[in-house]
Amino acid sequence: MDMERAARYVDALYERDELLERVEAGIRALGMPDISVAKGAGRLLTLLAGLSGAKRALEIGTLGGYSAICIARGLPEDGHLTTLELNPDFARAARDHFRMAGLEAKVTVRVGDARASLAELAEEGAKFGFVFIDADKFNYPHYLESVMRIAEPGCLIVADNILTRGRVFDPARDTPSTAALREFNRTVARDPRFLSVLLPAYDGLAILRVKA
Repeated sequence: MDMERAARYVDALYERDELLERVEAGIRALGMPDISVAKGAGRLLTLLAGLSGAKRALEIGTLGGYSAICIARGLPEDGHLTTLELNPDFARAARDHFRMAGLEAKVTVRVGDARASLAELAEEGAKFGFVFIDADKFNYPHYLESVMRIAEPGCLIVADNILTRGRVFDPARDTPSTAALREFNRTVARDPRFLSVLLPAYDGLAILRVKA
């Protein structure tokens, strides 16, 4: 089956999301990388954030705020999303998009190295019921372990790009990033701390729940 064609068919079944289209246009206009989550993955984030029952959510990797908006939409009225971004220009653009979406009070952007931000959150005693990981692939194993320090029992964790366009299962691709992703995927699949599924949808999605 042609997965890209299937995704286009499914996307066409839904009404246009003019707000997210404006966010995509803003990202392109600023020359930012065109690496936001796929439309269907965005809808899945909204659904999963809602199903998780979380009031506090965390995102690692903000970019222009597309996926953050999808997550925030799934949270309850009194819910809040903290999103971590290394690049201050990207963070500034994301804040503009959150204001455009009317979500500026529901989303906080923390600028800096995500590893440091995660350590700070742990020191602050922060806890989260939903986490989305979509940042540099080399640090995925580190991010997962750091998230475990701030995850509530039953926390739902989602990670994007776990297949990296097939590089992760190509033996000829032996880079630090692919090695890190292979380690991450093995951990998600086998670690007894999690109930999990690895989906070969879009560019690969890991969905795992921390056992209570």
